[in-house]
Order: sequence, then C-alpha cells, then structure tokens
Amino acid sequence: MHYGNIKECDIADGPGVRVSLFVSGCRHHCKGCFNPETWDFQYGKPYTEETEAEILRLLEPEYIQGFTLLGGEPFEPENQGVLVELLRRVRKMYPKKDIWCYSGYLYDEDLAEGGKVHTKVTDEMLSLIDVLVDGEFVEELKDVTLVFRGSSNQRIIELKKMRE
Repeated sequence: MHYGNIKECDIADGPGVRVSLFVSGCRHHCKGCFNPETWDFQYGKPYTEETEAEILRLLEPEYIQGFTLLGGEPFEPENQGVLVELLRRVRKMYPKKDIWCYSGYLYDEDLAEGGKVHTKVTDEMLSLIDVLVDGEFVEELKDVTLVFRGSSNQRIIELKKMRE
C-alpha cells in the first residue's frame, strides 16, 4: 500500500485535532475530487513499519482527539489488509481516541457482506471505526455549509453508537 500524506494536526476531517492518513488508490474518480492524485495506487510513498510507528507516535499527545483514514479510498480491497492492522494498533494503544473513516463506498451496500469491496477483513475494519462518512463526492451536490462532508449525499454514520 502507498499513502499520499499524513496530517499531524488536521481539524477538517473529524472533530477536534486529529492525525489523518491519506491512503493511495481509488476507483471512484469523483468529478471535482479534492485529491485526484491519490487515485493512483502507487502515488506517494510506500507504507512501511516506520510509517505506522510515526502515526502511532503522532497520536500520543493528549490534545489529539483521534485518527482519520481517508484518501484515496481506504476500503479498496488492496488497502484493507494493511489498514485493519493499523486500526487494531491504534485501538489498542489509544482506546479513548476516536477513529473516523471517509469512503466513497456505501456502508449498507458496497461494504456489507456480498458487497463489491467486502473482503475477509471488512467487518473487522468497520468494527474498529467509530464514525464512517460514506458515499462518493458528487460535485452537483457540493455544499460548503456541511460539516465533515463535501456533498449532501454523503452520510455520517456513527458505527460505534450502532454497536452499543
């Protein structure tokens, strides 16, 4: 897996101050995408053990509320195996920090069992995420007044509350 960027102090992709990982690889190719360079699965740098250690180190300060995965597309099958391992470690080391994920895939269709990107680790990956923002960015539905979403079709799904 490759990644395009790690933001150390992100305030746009979830509540509070966050560490965000922008993974590479996306098949959606949404018109008006804010990050089209990440469509390429080889964009950026290779994700390594050192990358993971850096993310975990950046999450340490108390003022960091949580971790956000976005891209690119975290739920591309090629990315899920690496990311589920990272999420396990984040959850174990920082159980009080929240985890958000942005995906163009729909929770109840594409990510569900039998869905087009459901893999053997999709359910576990979803179980480690507190909030999923799903749905492709649709330029015609772009709304700058929305919080934590780019277009009005995207949903903020509180997975943690659904599990409680």
